[in-house]
Amino acid sequence: MAAVESQPLDDNVVRALQGVSTATLTTVLLKHGLRNVWIRGTRPLAPGYPRIVGRAFTLRFVSAREDLATPASWGSPISTRAAIEEMPAGCIAVVCAMGVTDAGIFGDILCARMQKRGVGALVTDGVVRDVAGVLGTHLPVWCQGTAAPASVAGLTFVGWQEPIDCGGVAVFPNDIIVVDQDGAVLIPAAMLDEVLAASVEQERLEGWIMSQVEQGVKLPGLYPPNEENKAKYAAWVKEMSSRT
Repeated sequence: MAAVESQPLDDNVVRALQGVSTATLTTVLLKHGLRNVWIRGTRPLAPGYPRIVGRAFTLRFVSAREDLATPASWGSPISTRAAIEEMPAGCIAVVCAMGVTDAGIFGDILCARMQKRGVGALVTDGVVRDVAGVLGTHLPVWCQGTAAPASVAGLTFVGWQEPIDCGGVAVFPNDIIVVDQDGAVLIPAAMLDEVLAASVEQERLEGWIMSQVEQGVKLPGLYPPNEENKAKYAAWVKEMSSRT
């Protein structure tokens, strides 16, 4: 299968989604009929990462096979090294590692090169190695943790920019990935416009609801809002719009 060409993501879309939590996104996607969008096993490697938004650049490992998963394979035309050189600035590298946690898919040198290329983040259902060095590259990483052995101890790299399974979620090249402290959430590329509009509105609504909670309003009829509170919210939105 030929690798899918990477597509840019509009800066306005990035800015808008940076204001929407992954928790809110899962709610909006649920309302659109999608339940399986949170990539399991993806936790921030370090605290304090900002929310990051980007197109998925996919990489795929399969189980290790002794004749293929060798240190010599690192110099192959089909290698993680070659894939990294195809990553565009702003993408989020999403790596299928089959949930393997005893072989690190990337270490400090590969992460440093990704950071130099402007990759937004690394997301995997596997683990990384050389953790001190990886943290030193300042590449934001979401993964299951760390392991000392190299990838070839448990995995064989087979390709990039093709459909993958990562953490039980089907990820296609150029789907949109949003990562924050709650993990990684996928927005299907074809649904971006409708999900974006609904997510911005949901975030604004929940902000208003939180302001009501802080004022002592009881939850029944507020969350979710009944007709009375919907009217109050609409009046608030109108008032806010008139001030801008």
